[in-house]
Amino acid sequence: MIGADTLLTRCLVGTQRFIKVASIVAAGAASFASAHAGNVNDVQDSFDSVFGTELRAPRGPADDFERRLAGVAEGSQGRIGVAAVDLSTGRTVDVMGSQRFPMASTSKVAIAATFLEGVDKGKWSLSSEYPLMIPVASAPFSSSVAPVRPGAYMPARQLLELMITRSNNYATDALLKVVGGPAAVNAWVRRAGIDDWHIDHDIATLVRDDGAINPAKVADKRDSATPLAMVELLTGIYQGKWLTPESRSVLMGAMSRCVTGRNRIRAGLPSGVSVSHKTGSLNNTSSDIGFIETADGRAYAVAIYVTGQGSRPAREARIASIARTVYEGYLADAGSYRRTASASR
Repeated sequence: MIGADTLLTRCLVGTQRFIKVASIVAAGAASFASAHAGNVNDVQDSFDSVFGTELRAPRGPADDFERRLAGVAEGSQGRIGVAAVDLSTGRTVDVMGSQRFPMASTSKVAIAATFLEGVDKGKWSLSSEYPLMIPVASAPFSSSVAPVRPGAYMPARQLLELMITRSNNYATDALLKVVGGPAAVNAWVRRAGIDDWHIDHDIATLVRDDGAINPAKVADKRDSATPLAMVELLTGIYQGKWLTPESRSVLMGAMSRCVTGRNRIRAGLPSGVSVSHKTGSLNNTSSDIGFIETADGRAYAVAIYVTGQGSRPAREARIASIARTVYEGYLADAGSYRRTASASR
């Protein structure tokens, strides 16, 4: 038989070993959590690629506005990301707002802002003339940067107008070259304090190499942003955080004259509502970002990214429906606030 002293000694040794192992496991778990905290988006992207976005519906309590928005933005036929903010109250709503979507030409708003910051700092002026950047035929992925040649010279103001109002790629690459390429735009976005926003290519390269990835099923972080990052960018522009009043007016004015995307945000709203926006289109993806302003002065920033849905007209119809839901949801919020304020008097 084992003596009492020996049994007690063995018990103490076993307990110490258990505590040591438990400490190691706990430390390992903490290290694992820290190492992977920055990879949440990667995990979500992989999840959606396999299981679809419908399994990641909005979490937590939701009011009627949020439920209706989730309904019109459900992603069973392709990933859909939405974010919007009431620029008076700050109320933000989103569906998949933290997931990456291809920006396509919606990135041109930040390219314009980067150029206009240079104007504000005296680096160049809106009257300075630069050549259009015309693509030279080349095979997809045959070079890291698609070849271009200089075209006709135009004043920067006209180039910016073409870039925003008609989404002209030649004008965009002209201004992008002036500011220093994608790296300079990314640096401006970082200085603005915005994360989850990044461009990797000029427009000529982006268009030439488009189609290799299906954005309805895969979240590619290149040349992408989250809807929440984009409305943060829009909010700062609207509030005049980064540009002088003159430069802000140039950009906002161009967005108000945008002629592309007539069947997108604008199509979902009643007459009398103003829209200043910028569209984007690439393989199997359509988007629209900008400002919705009501006749009585309320304003909302919105970013809508729609992939899949079977066709471009179907994607555009979904954008219009989402825009309408955002508009009506914020109007209902305002009505509820007025009723509550009246009742409290």
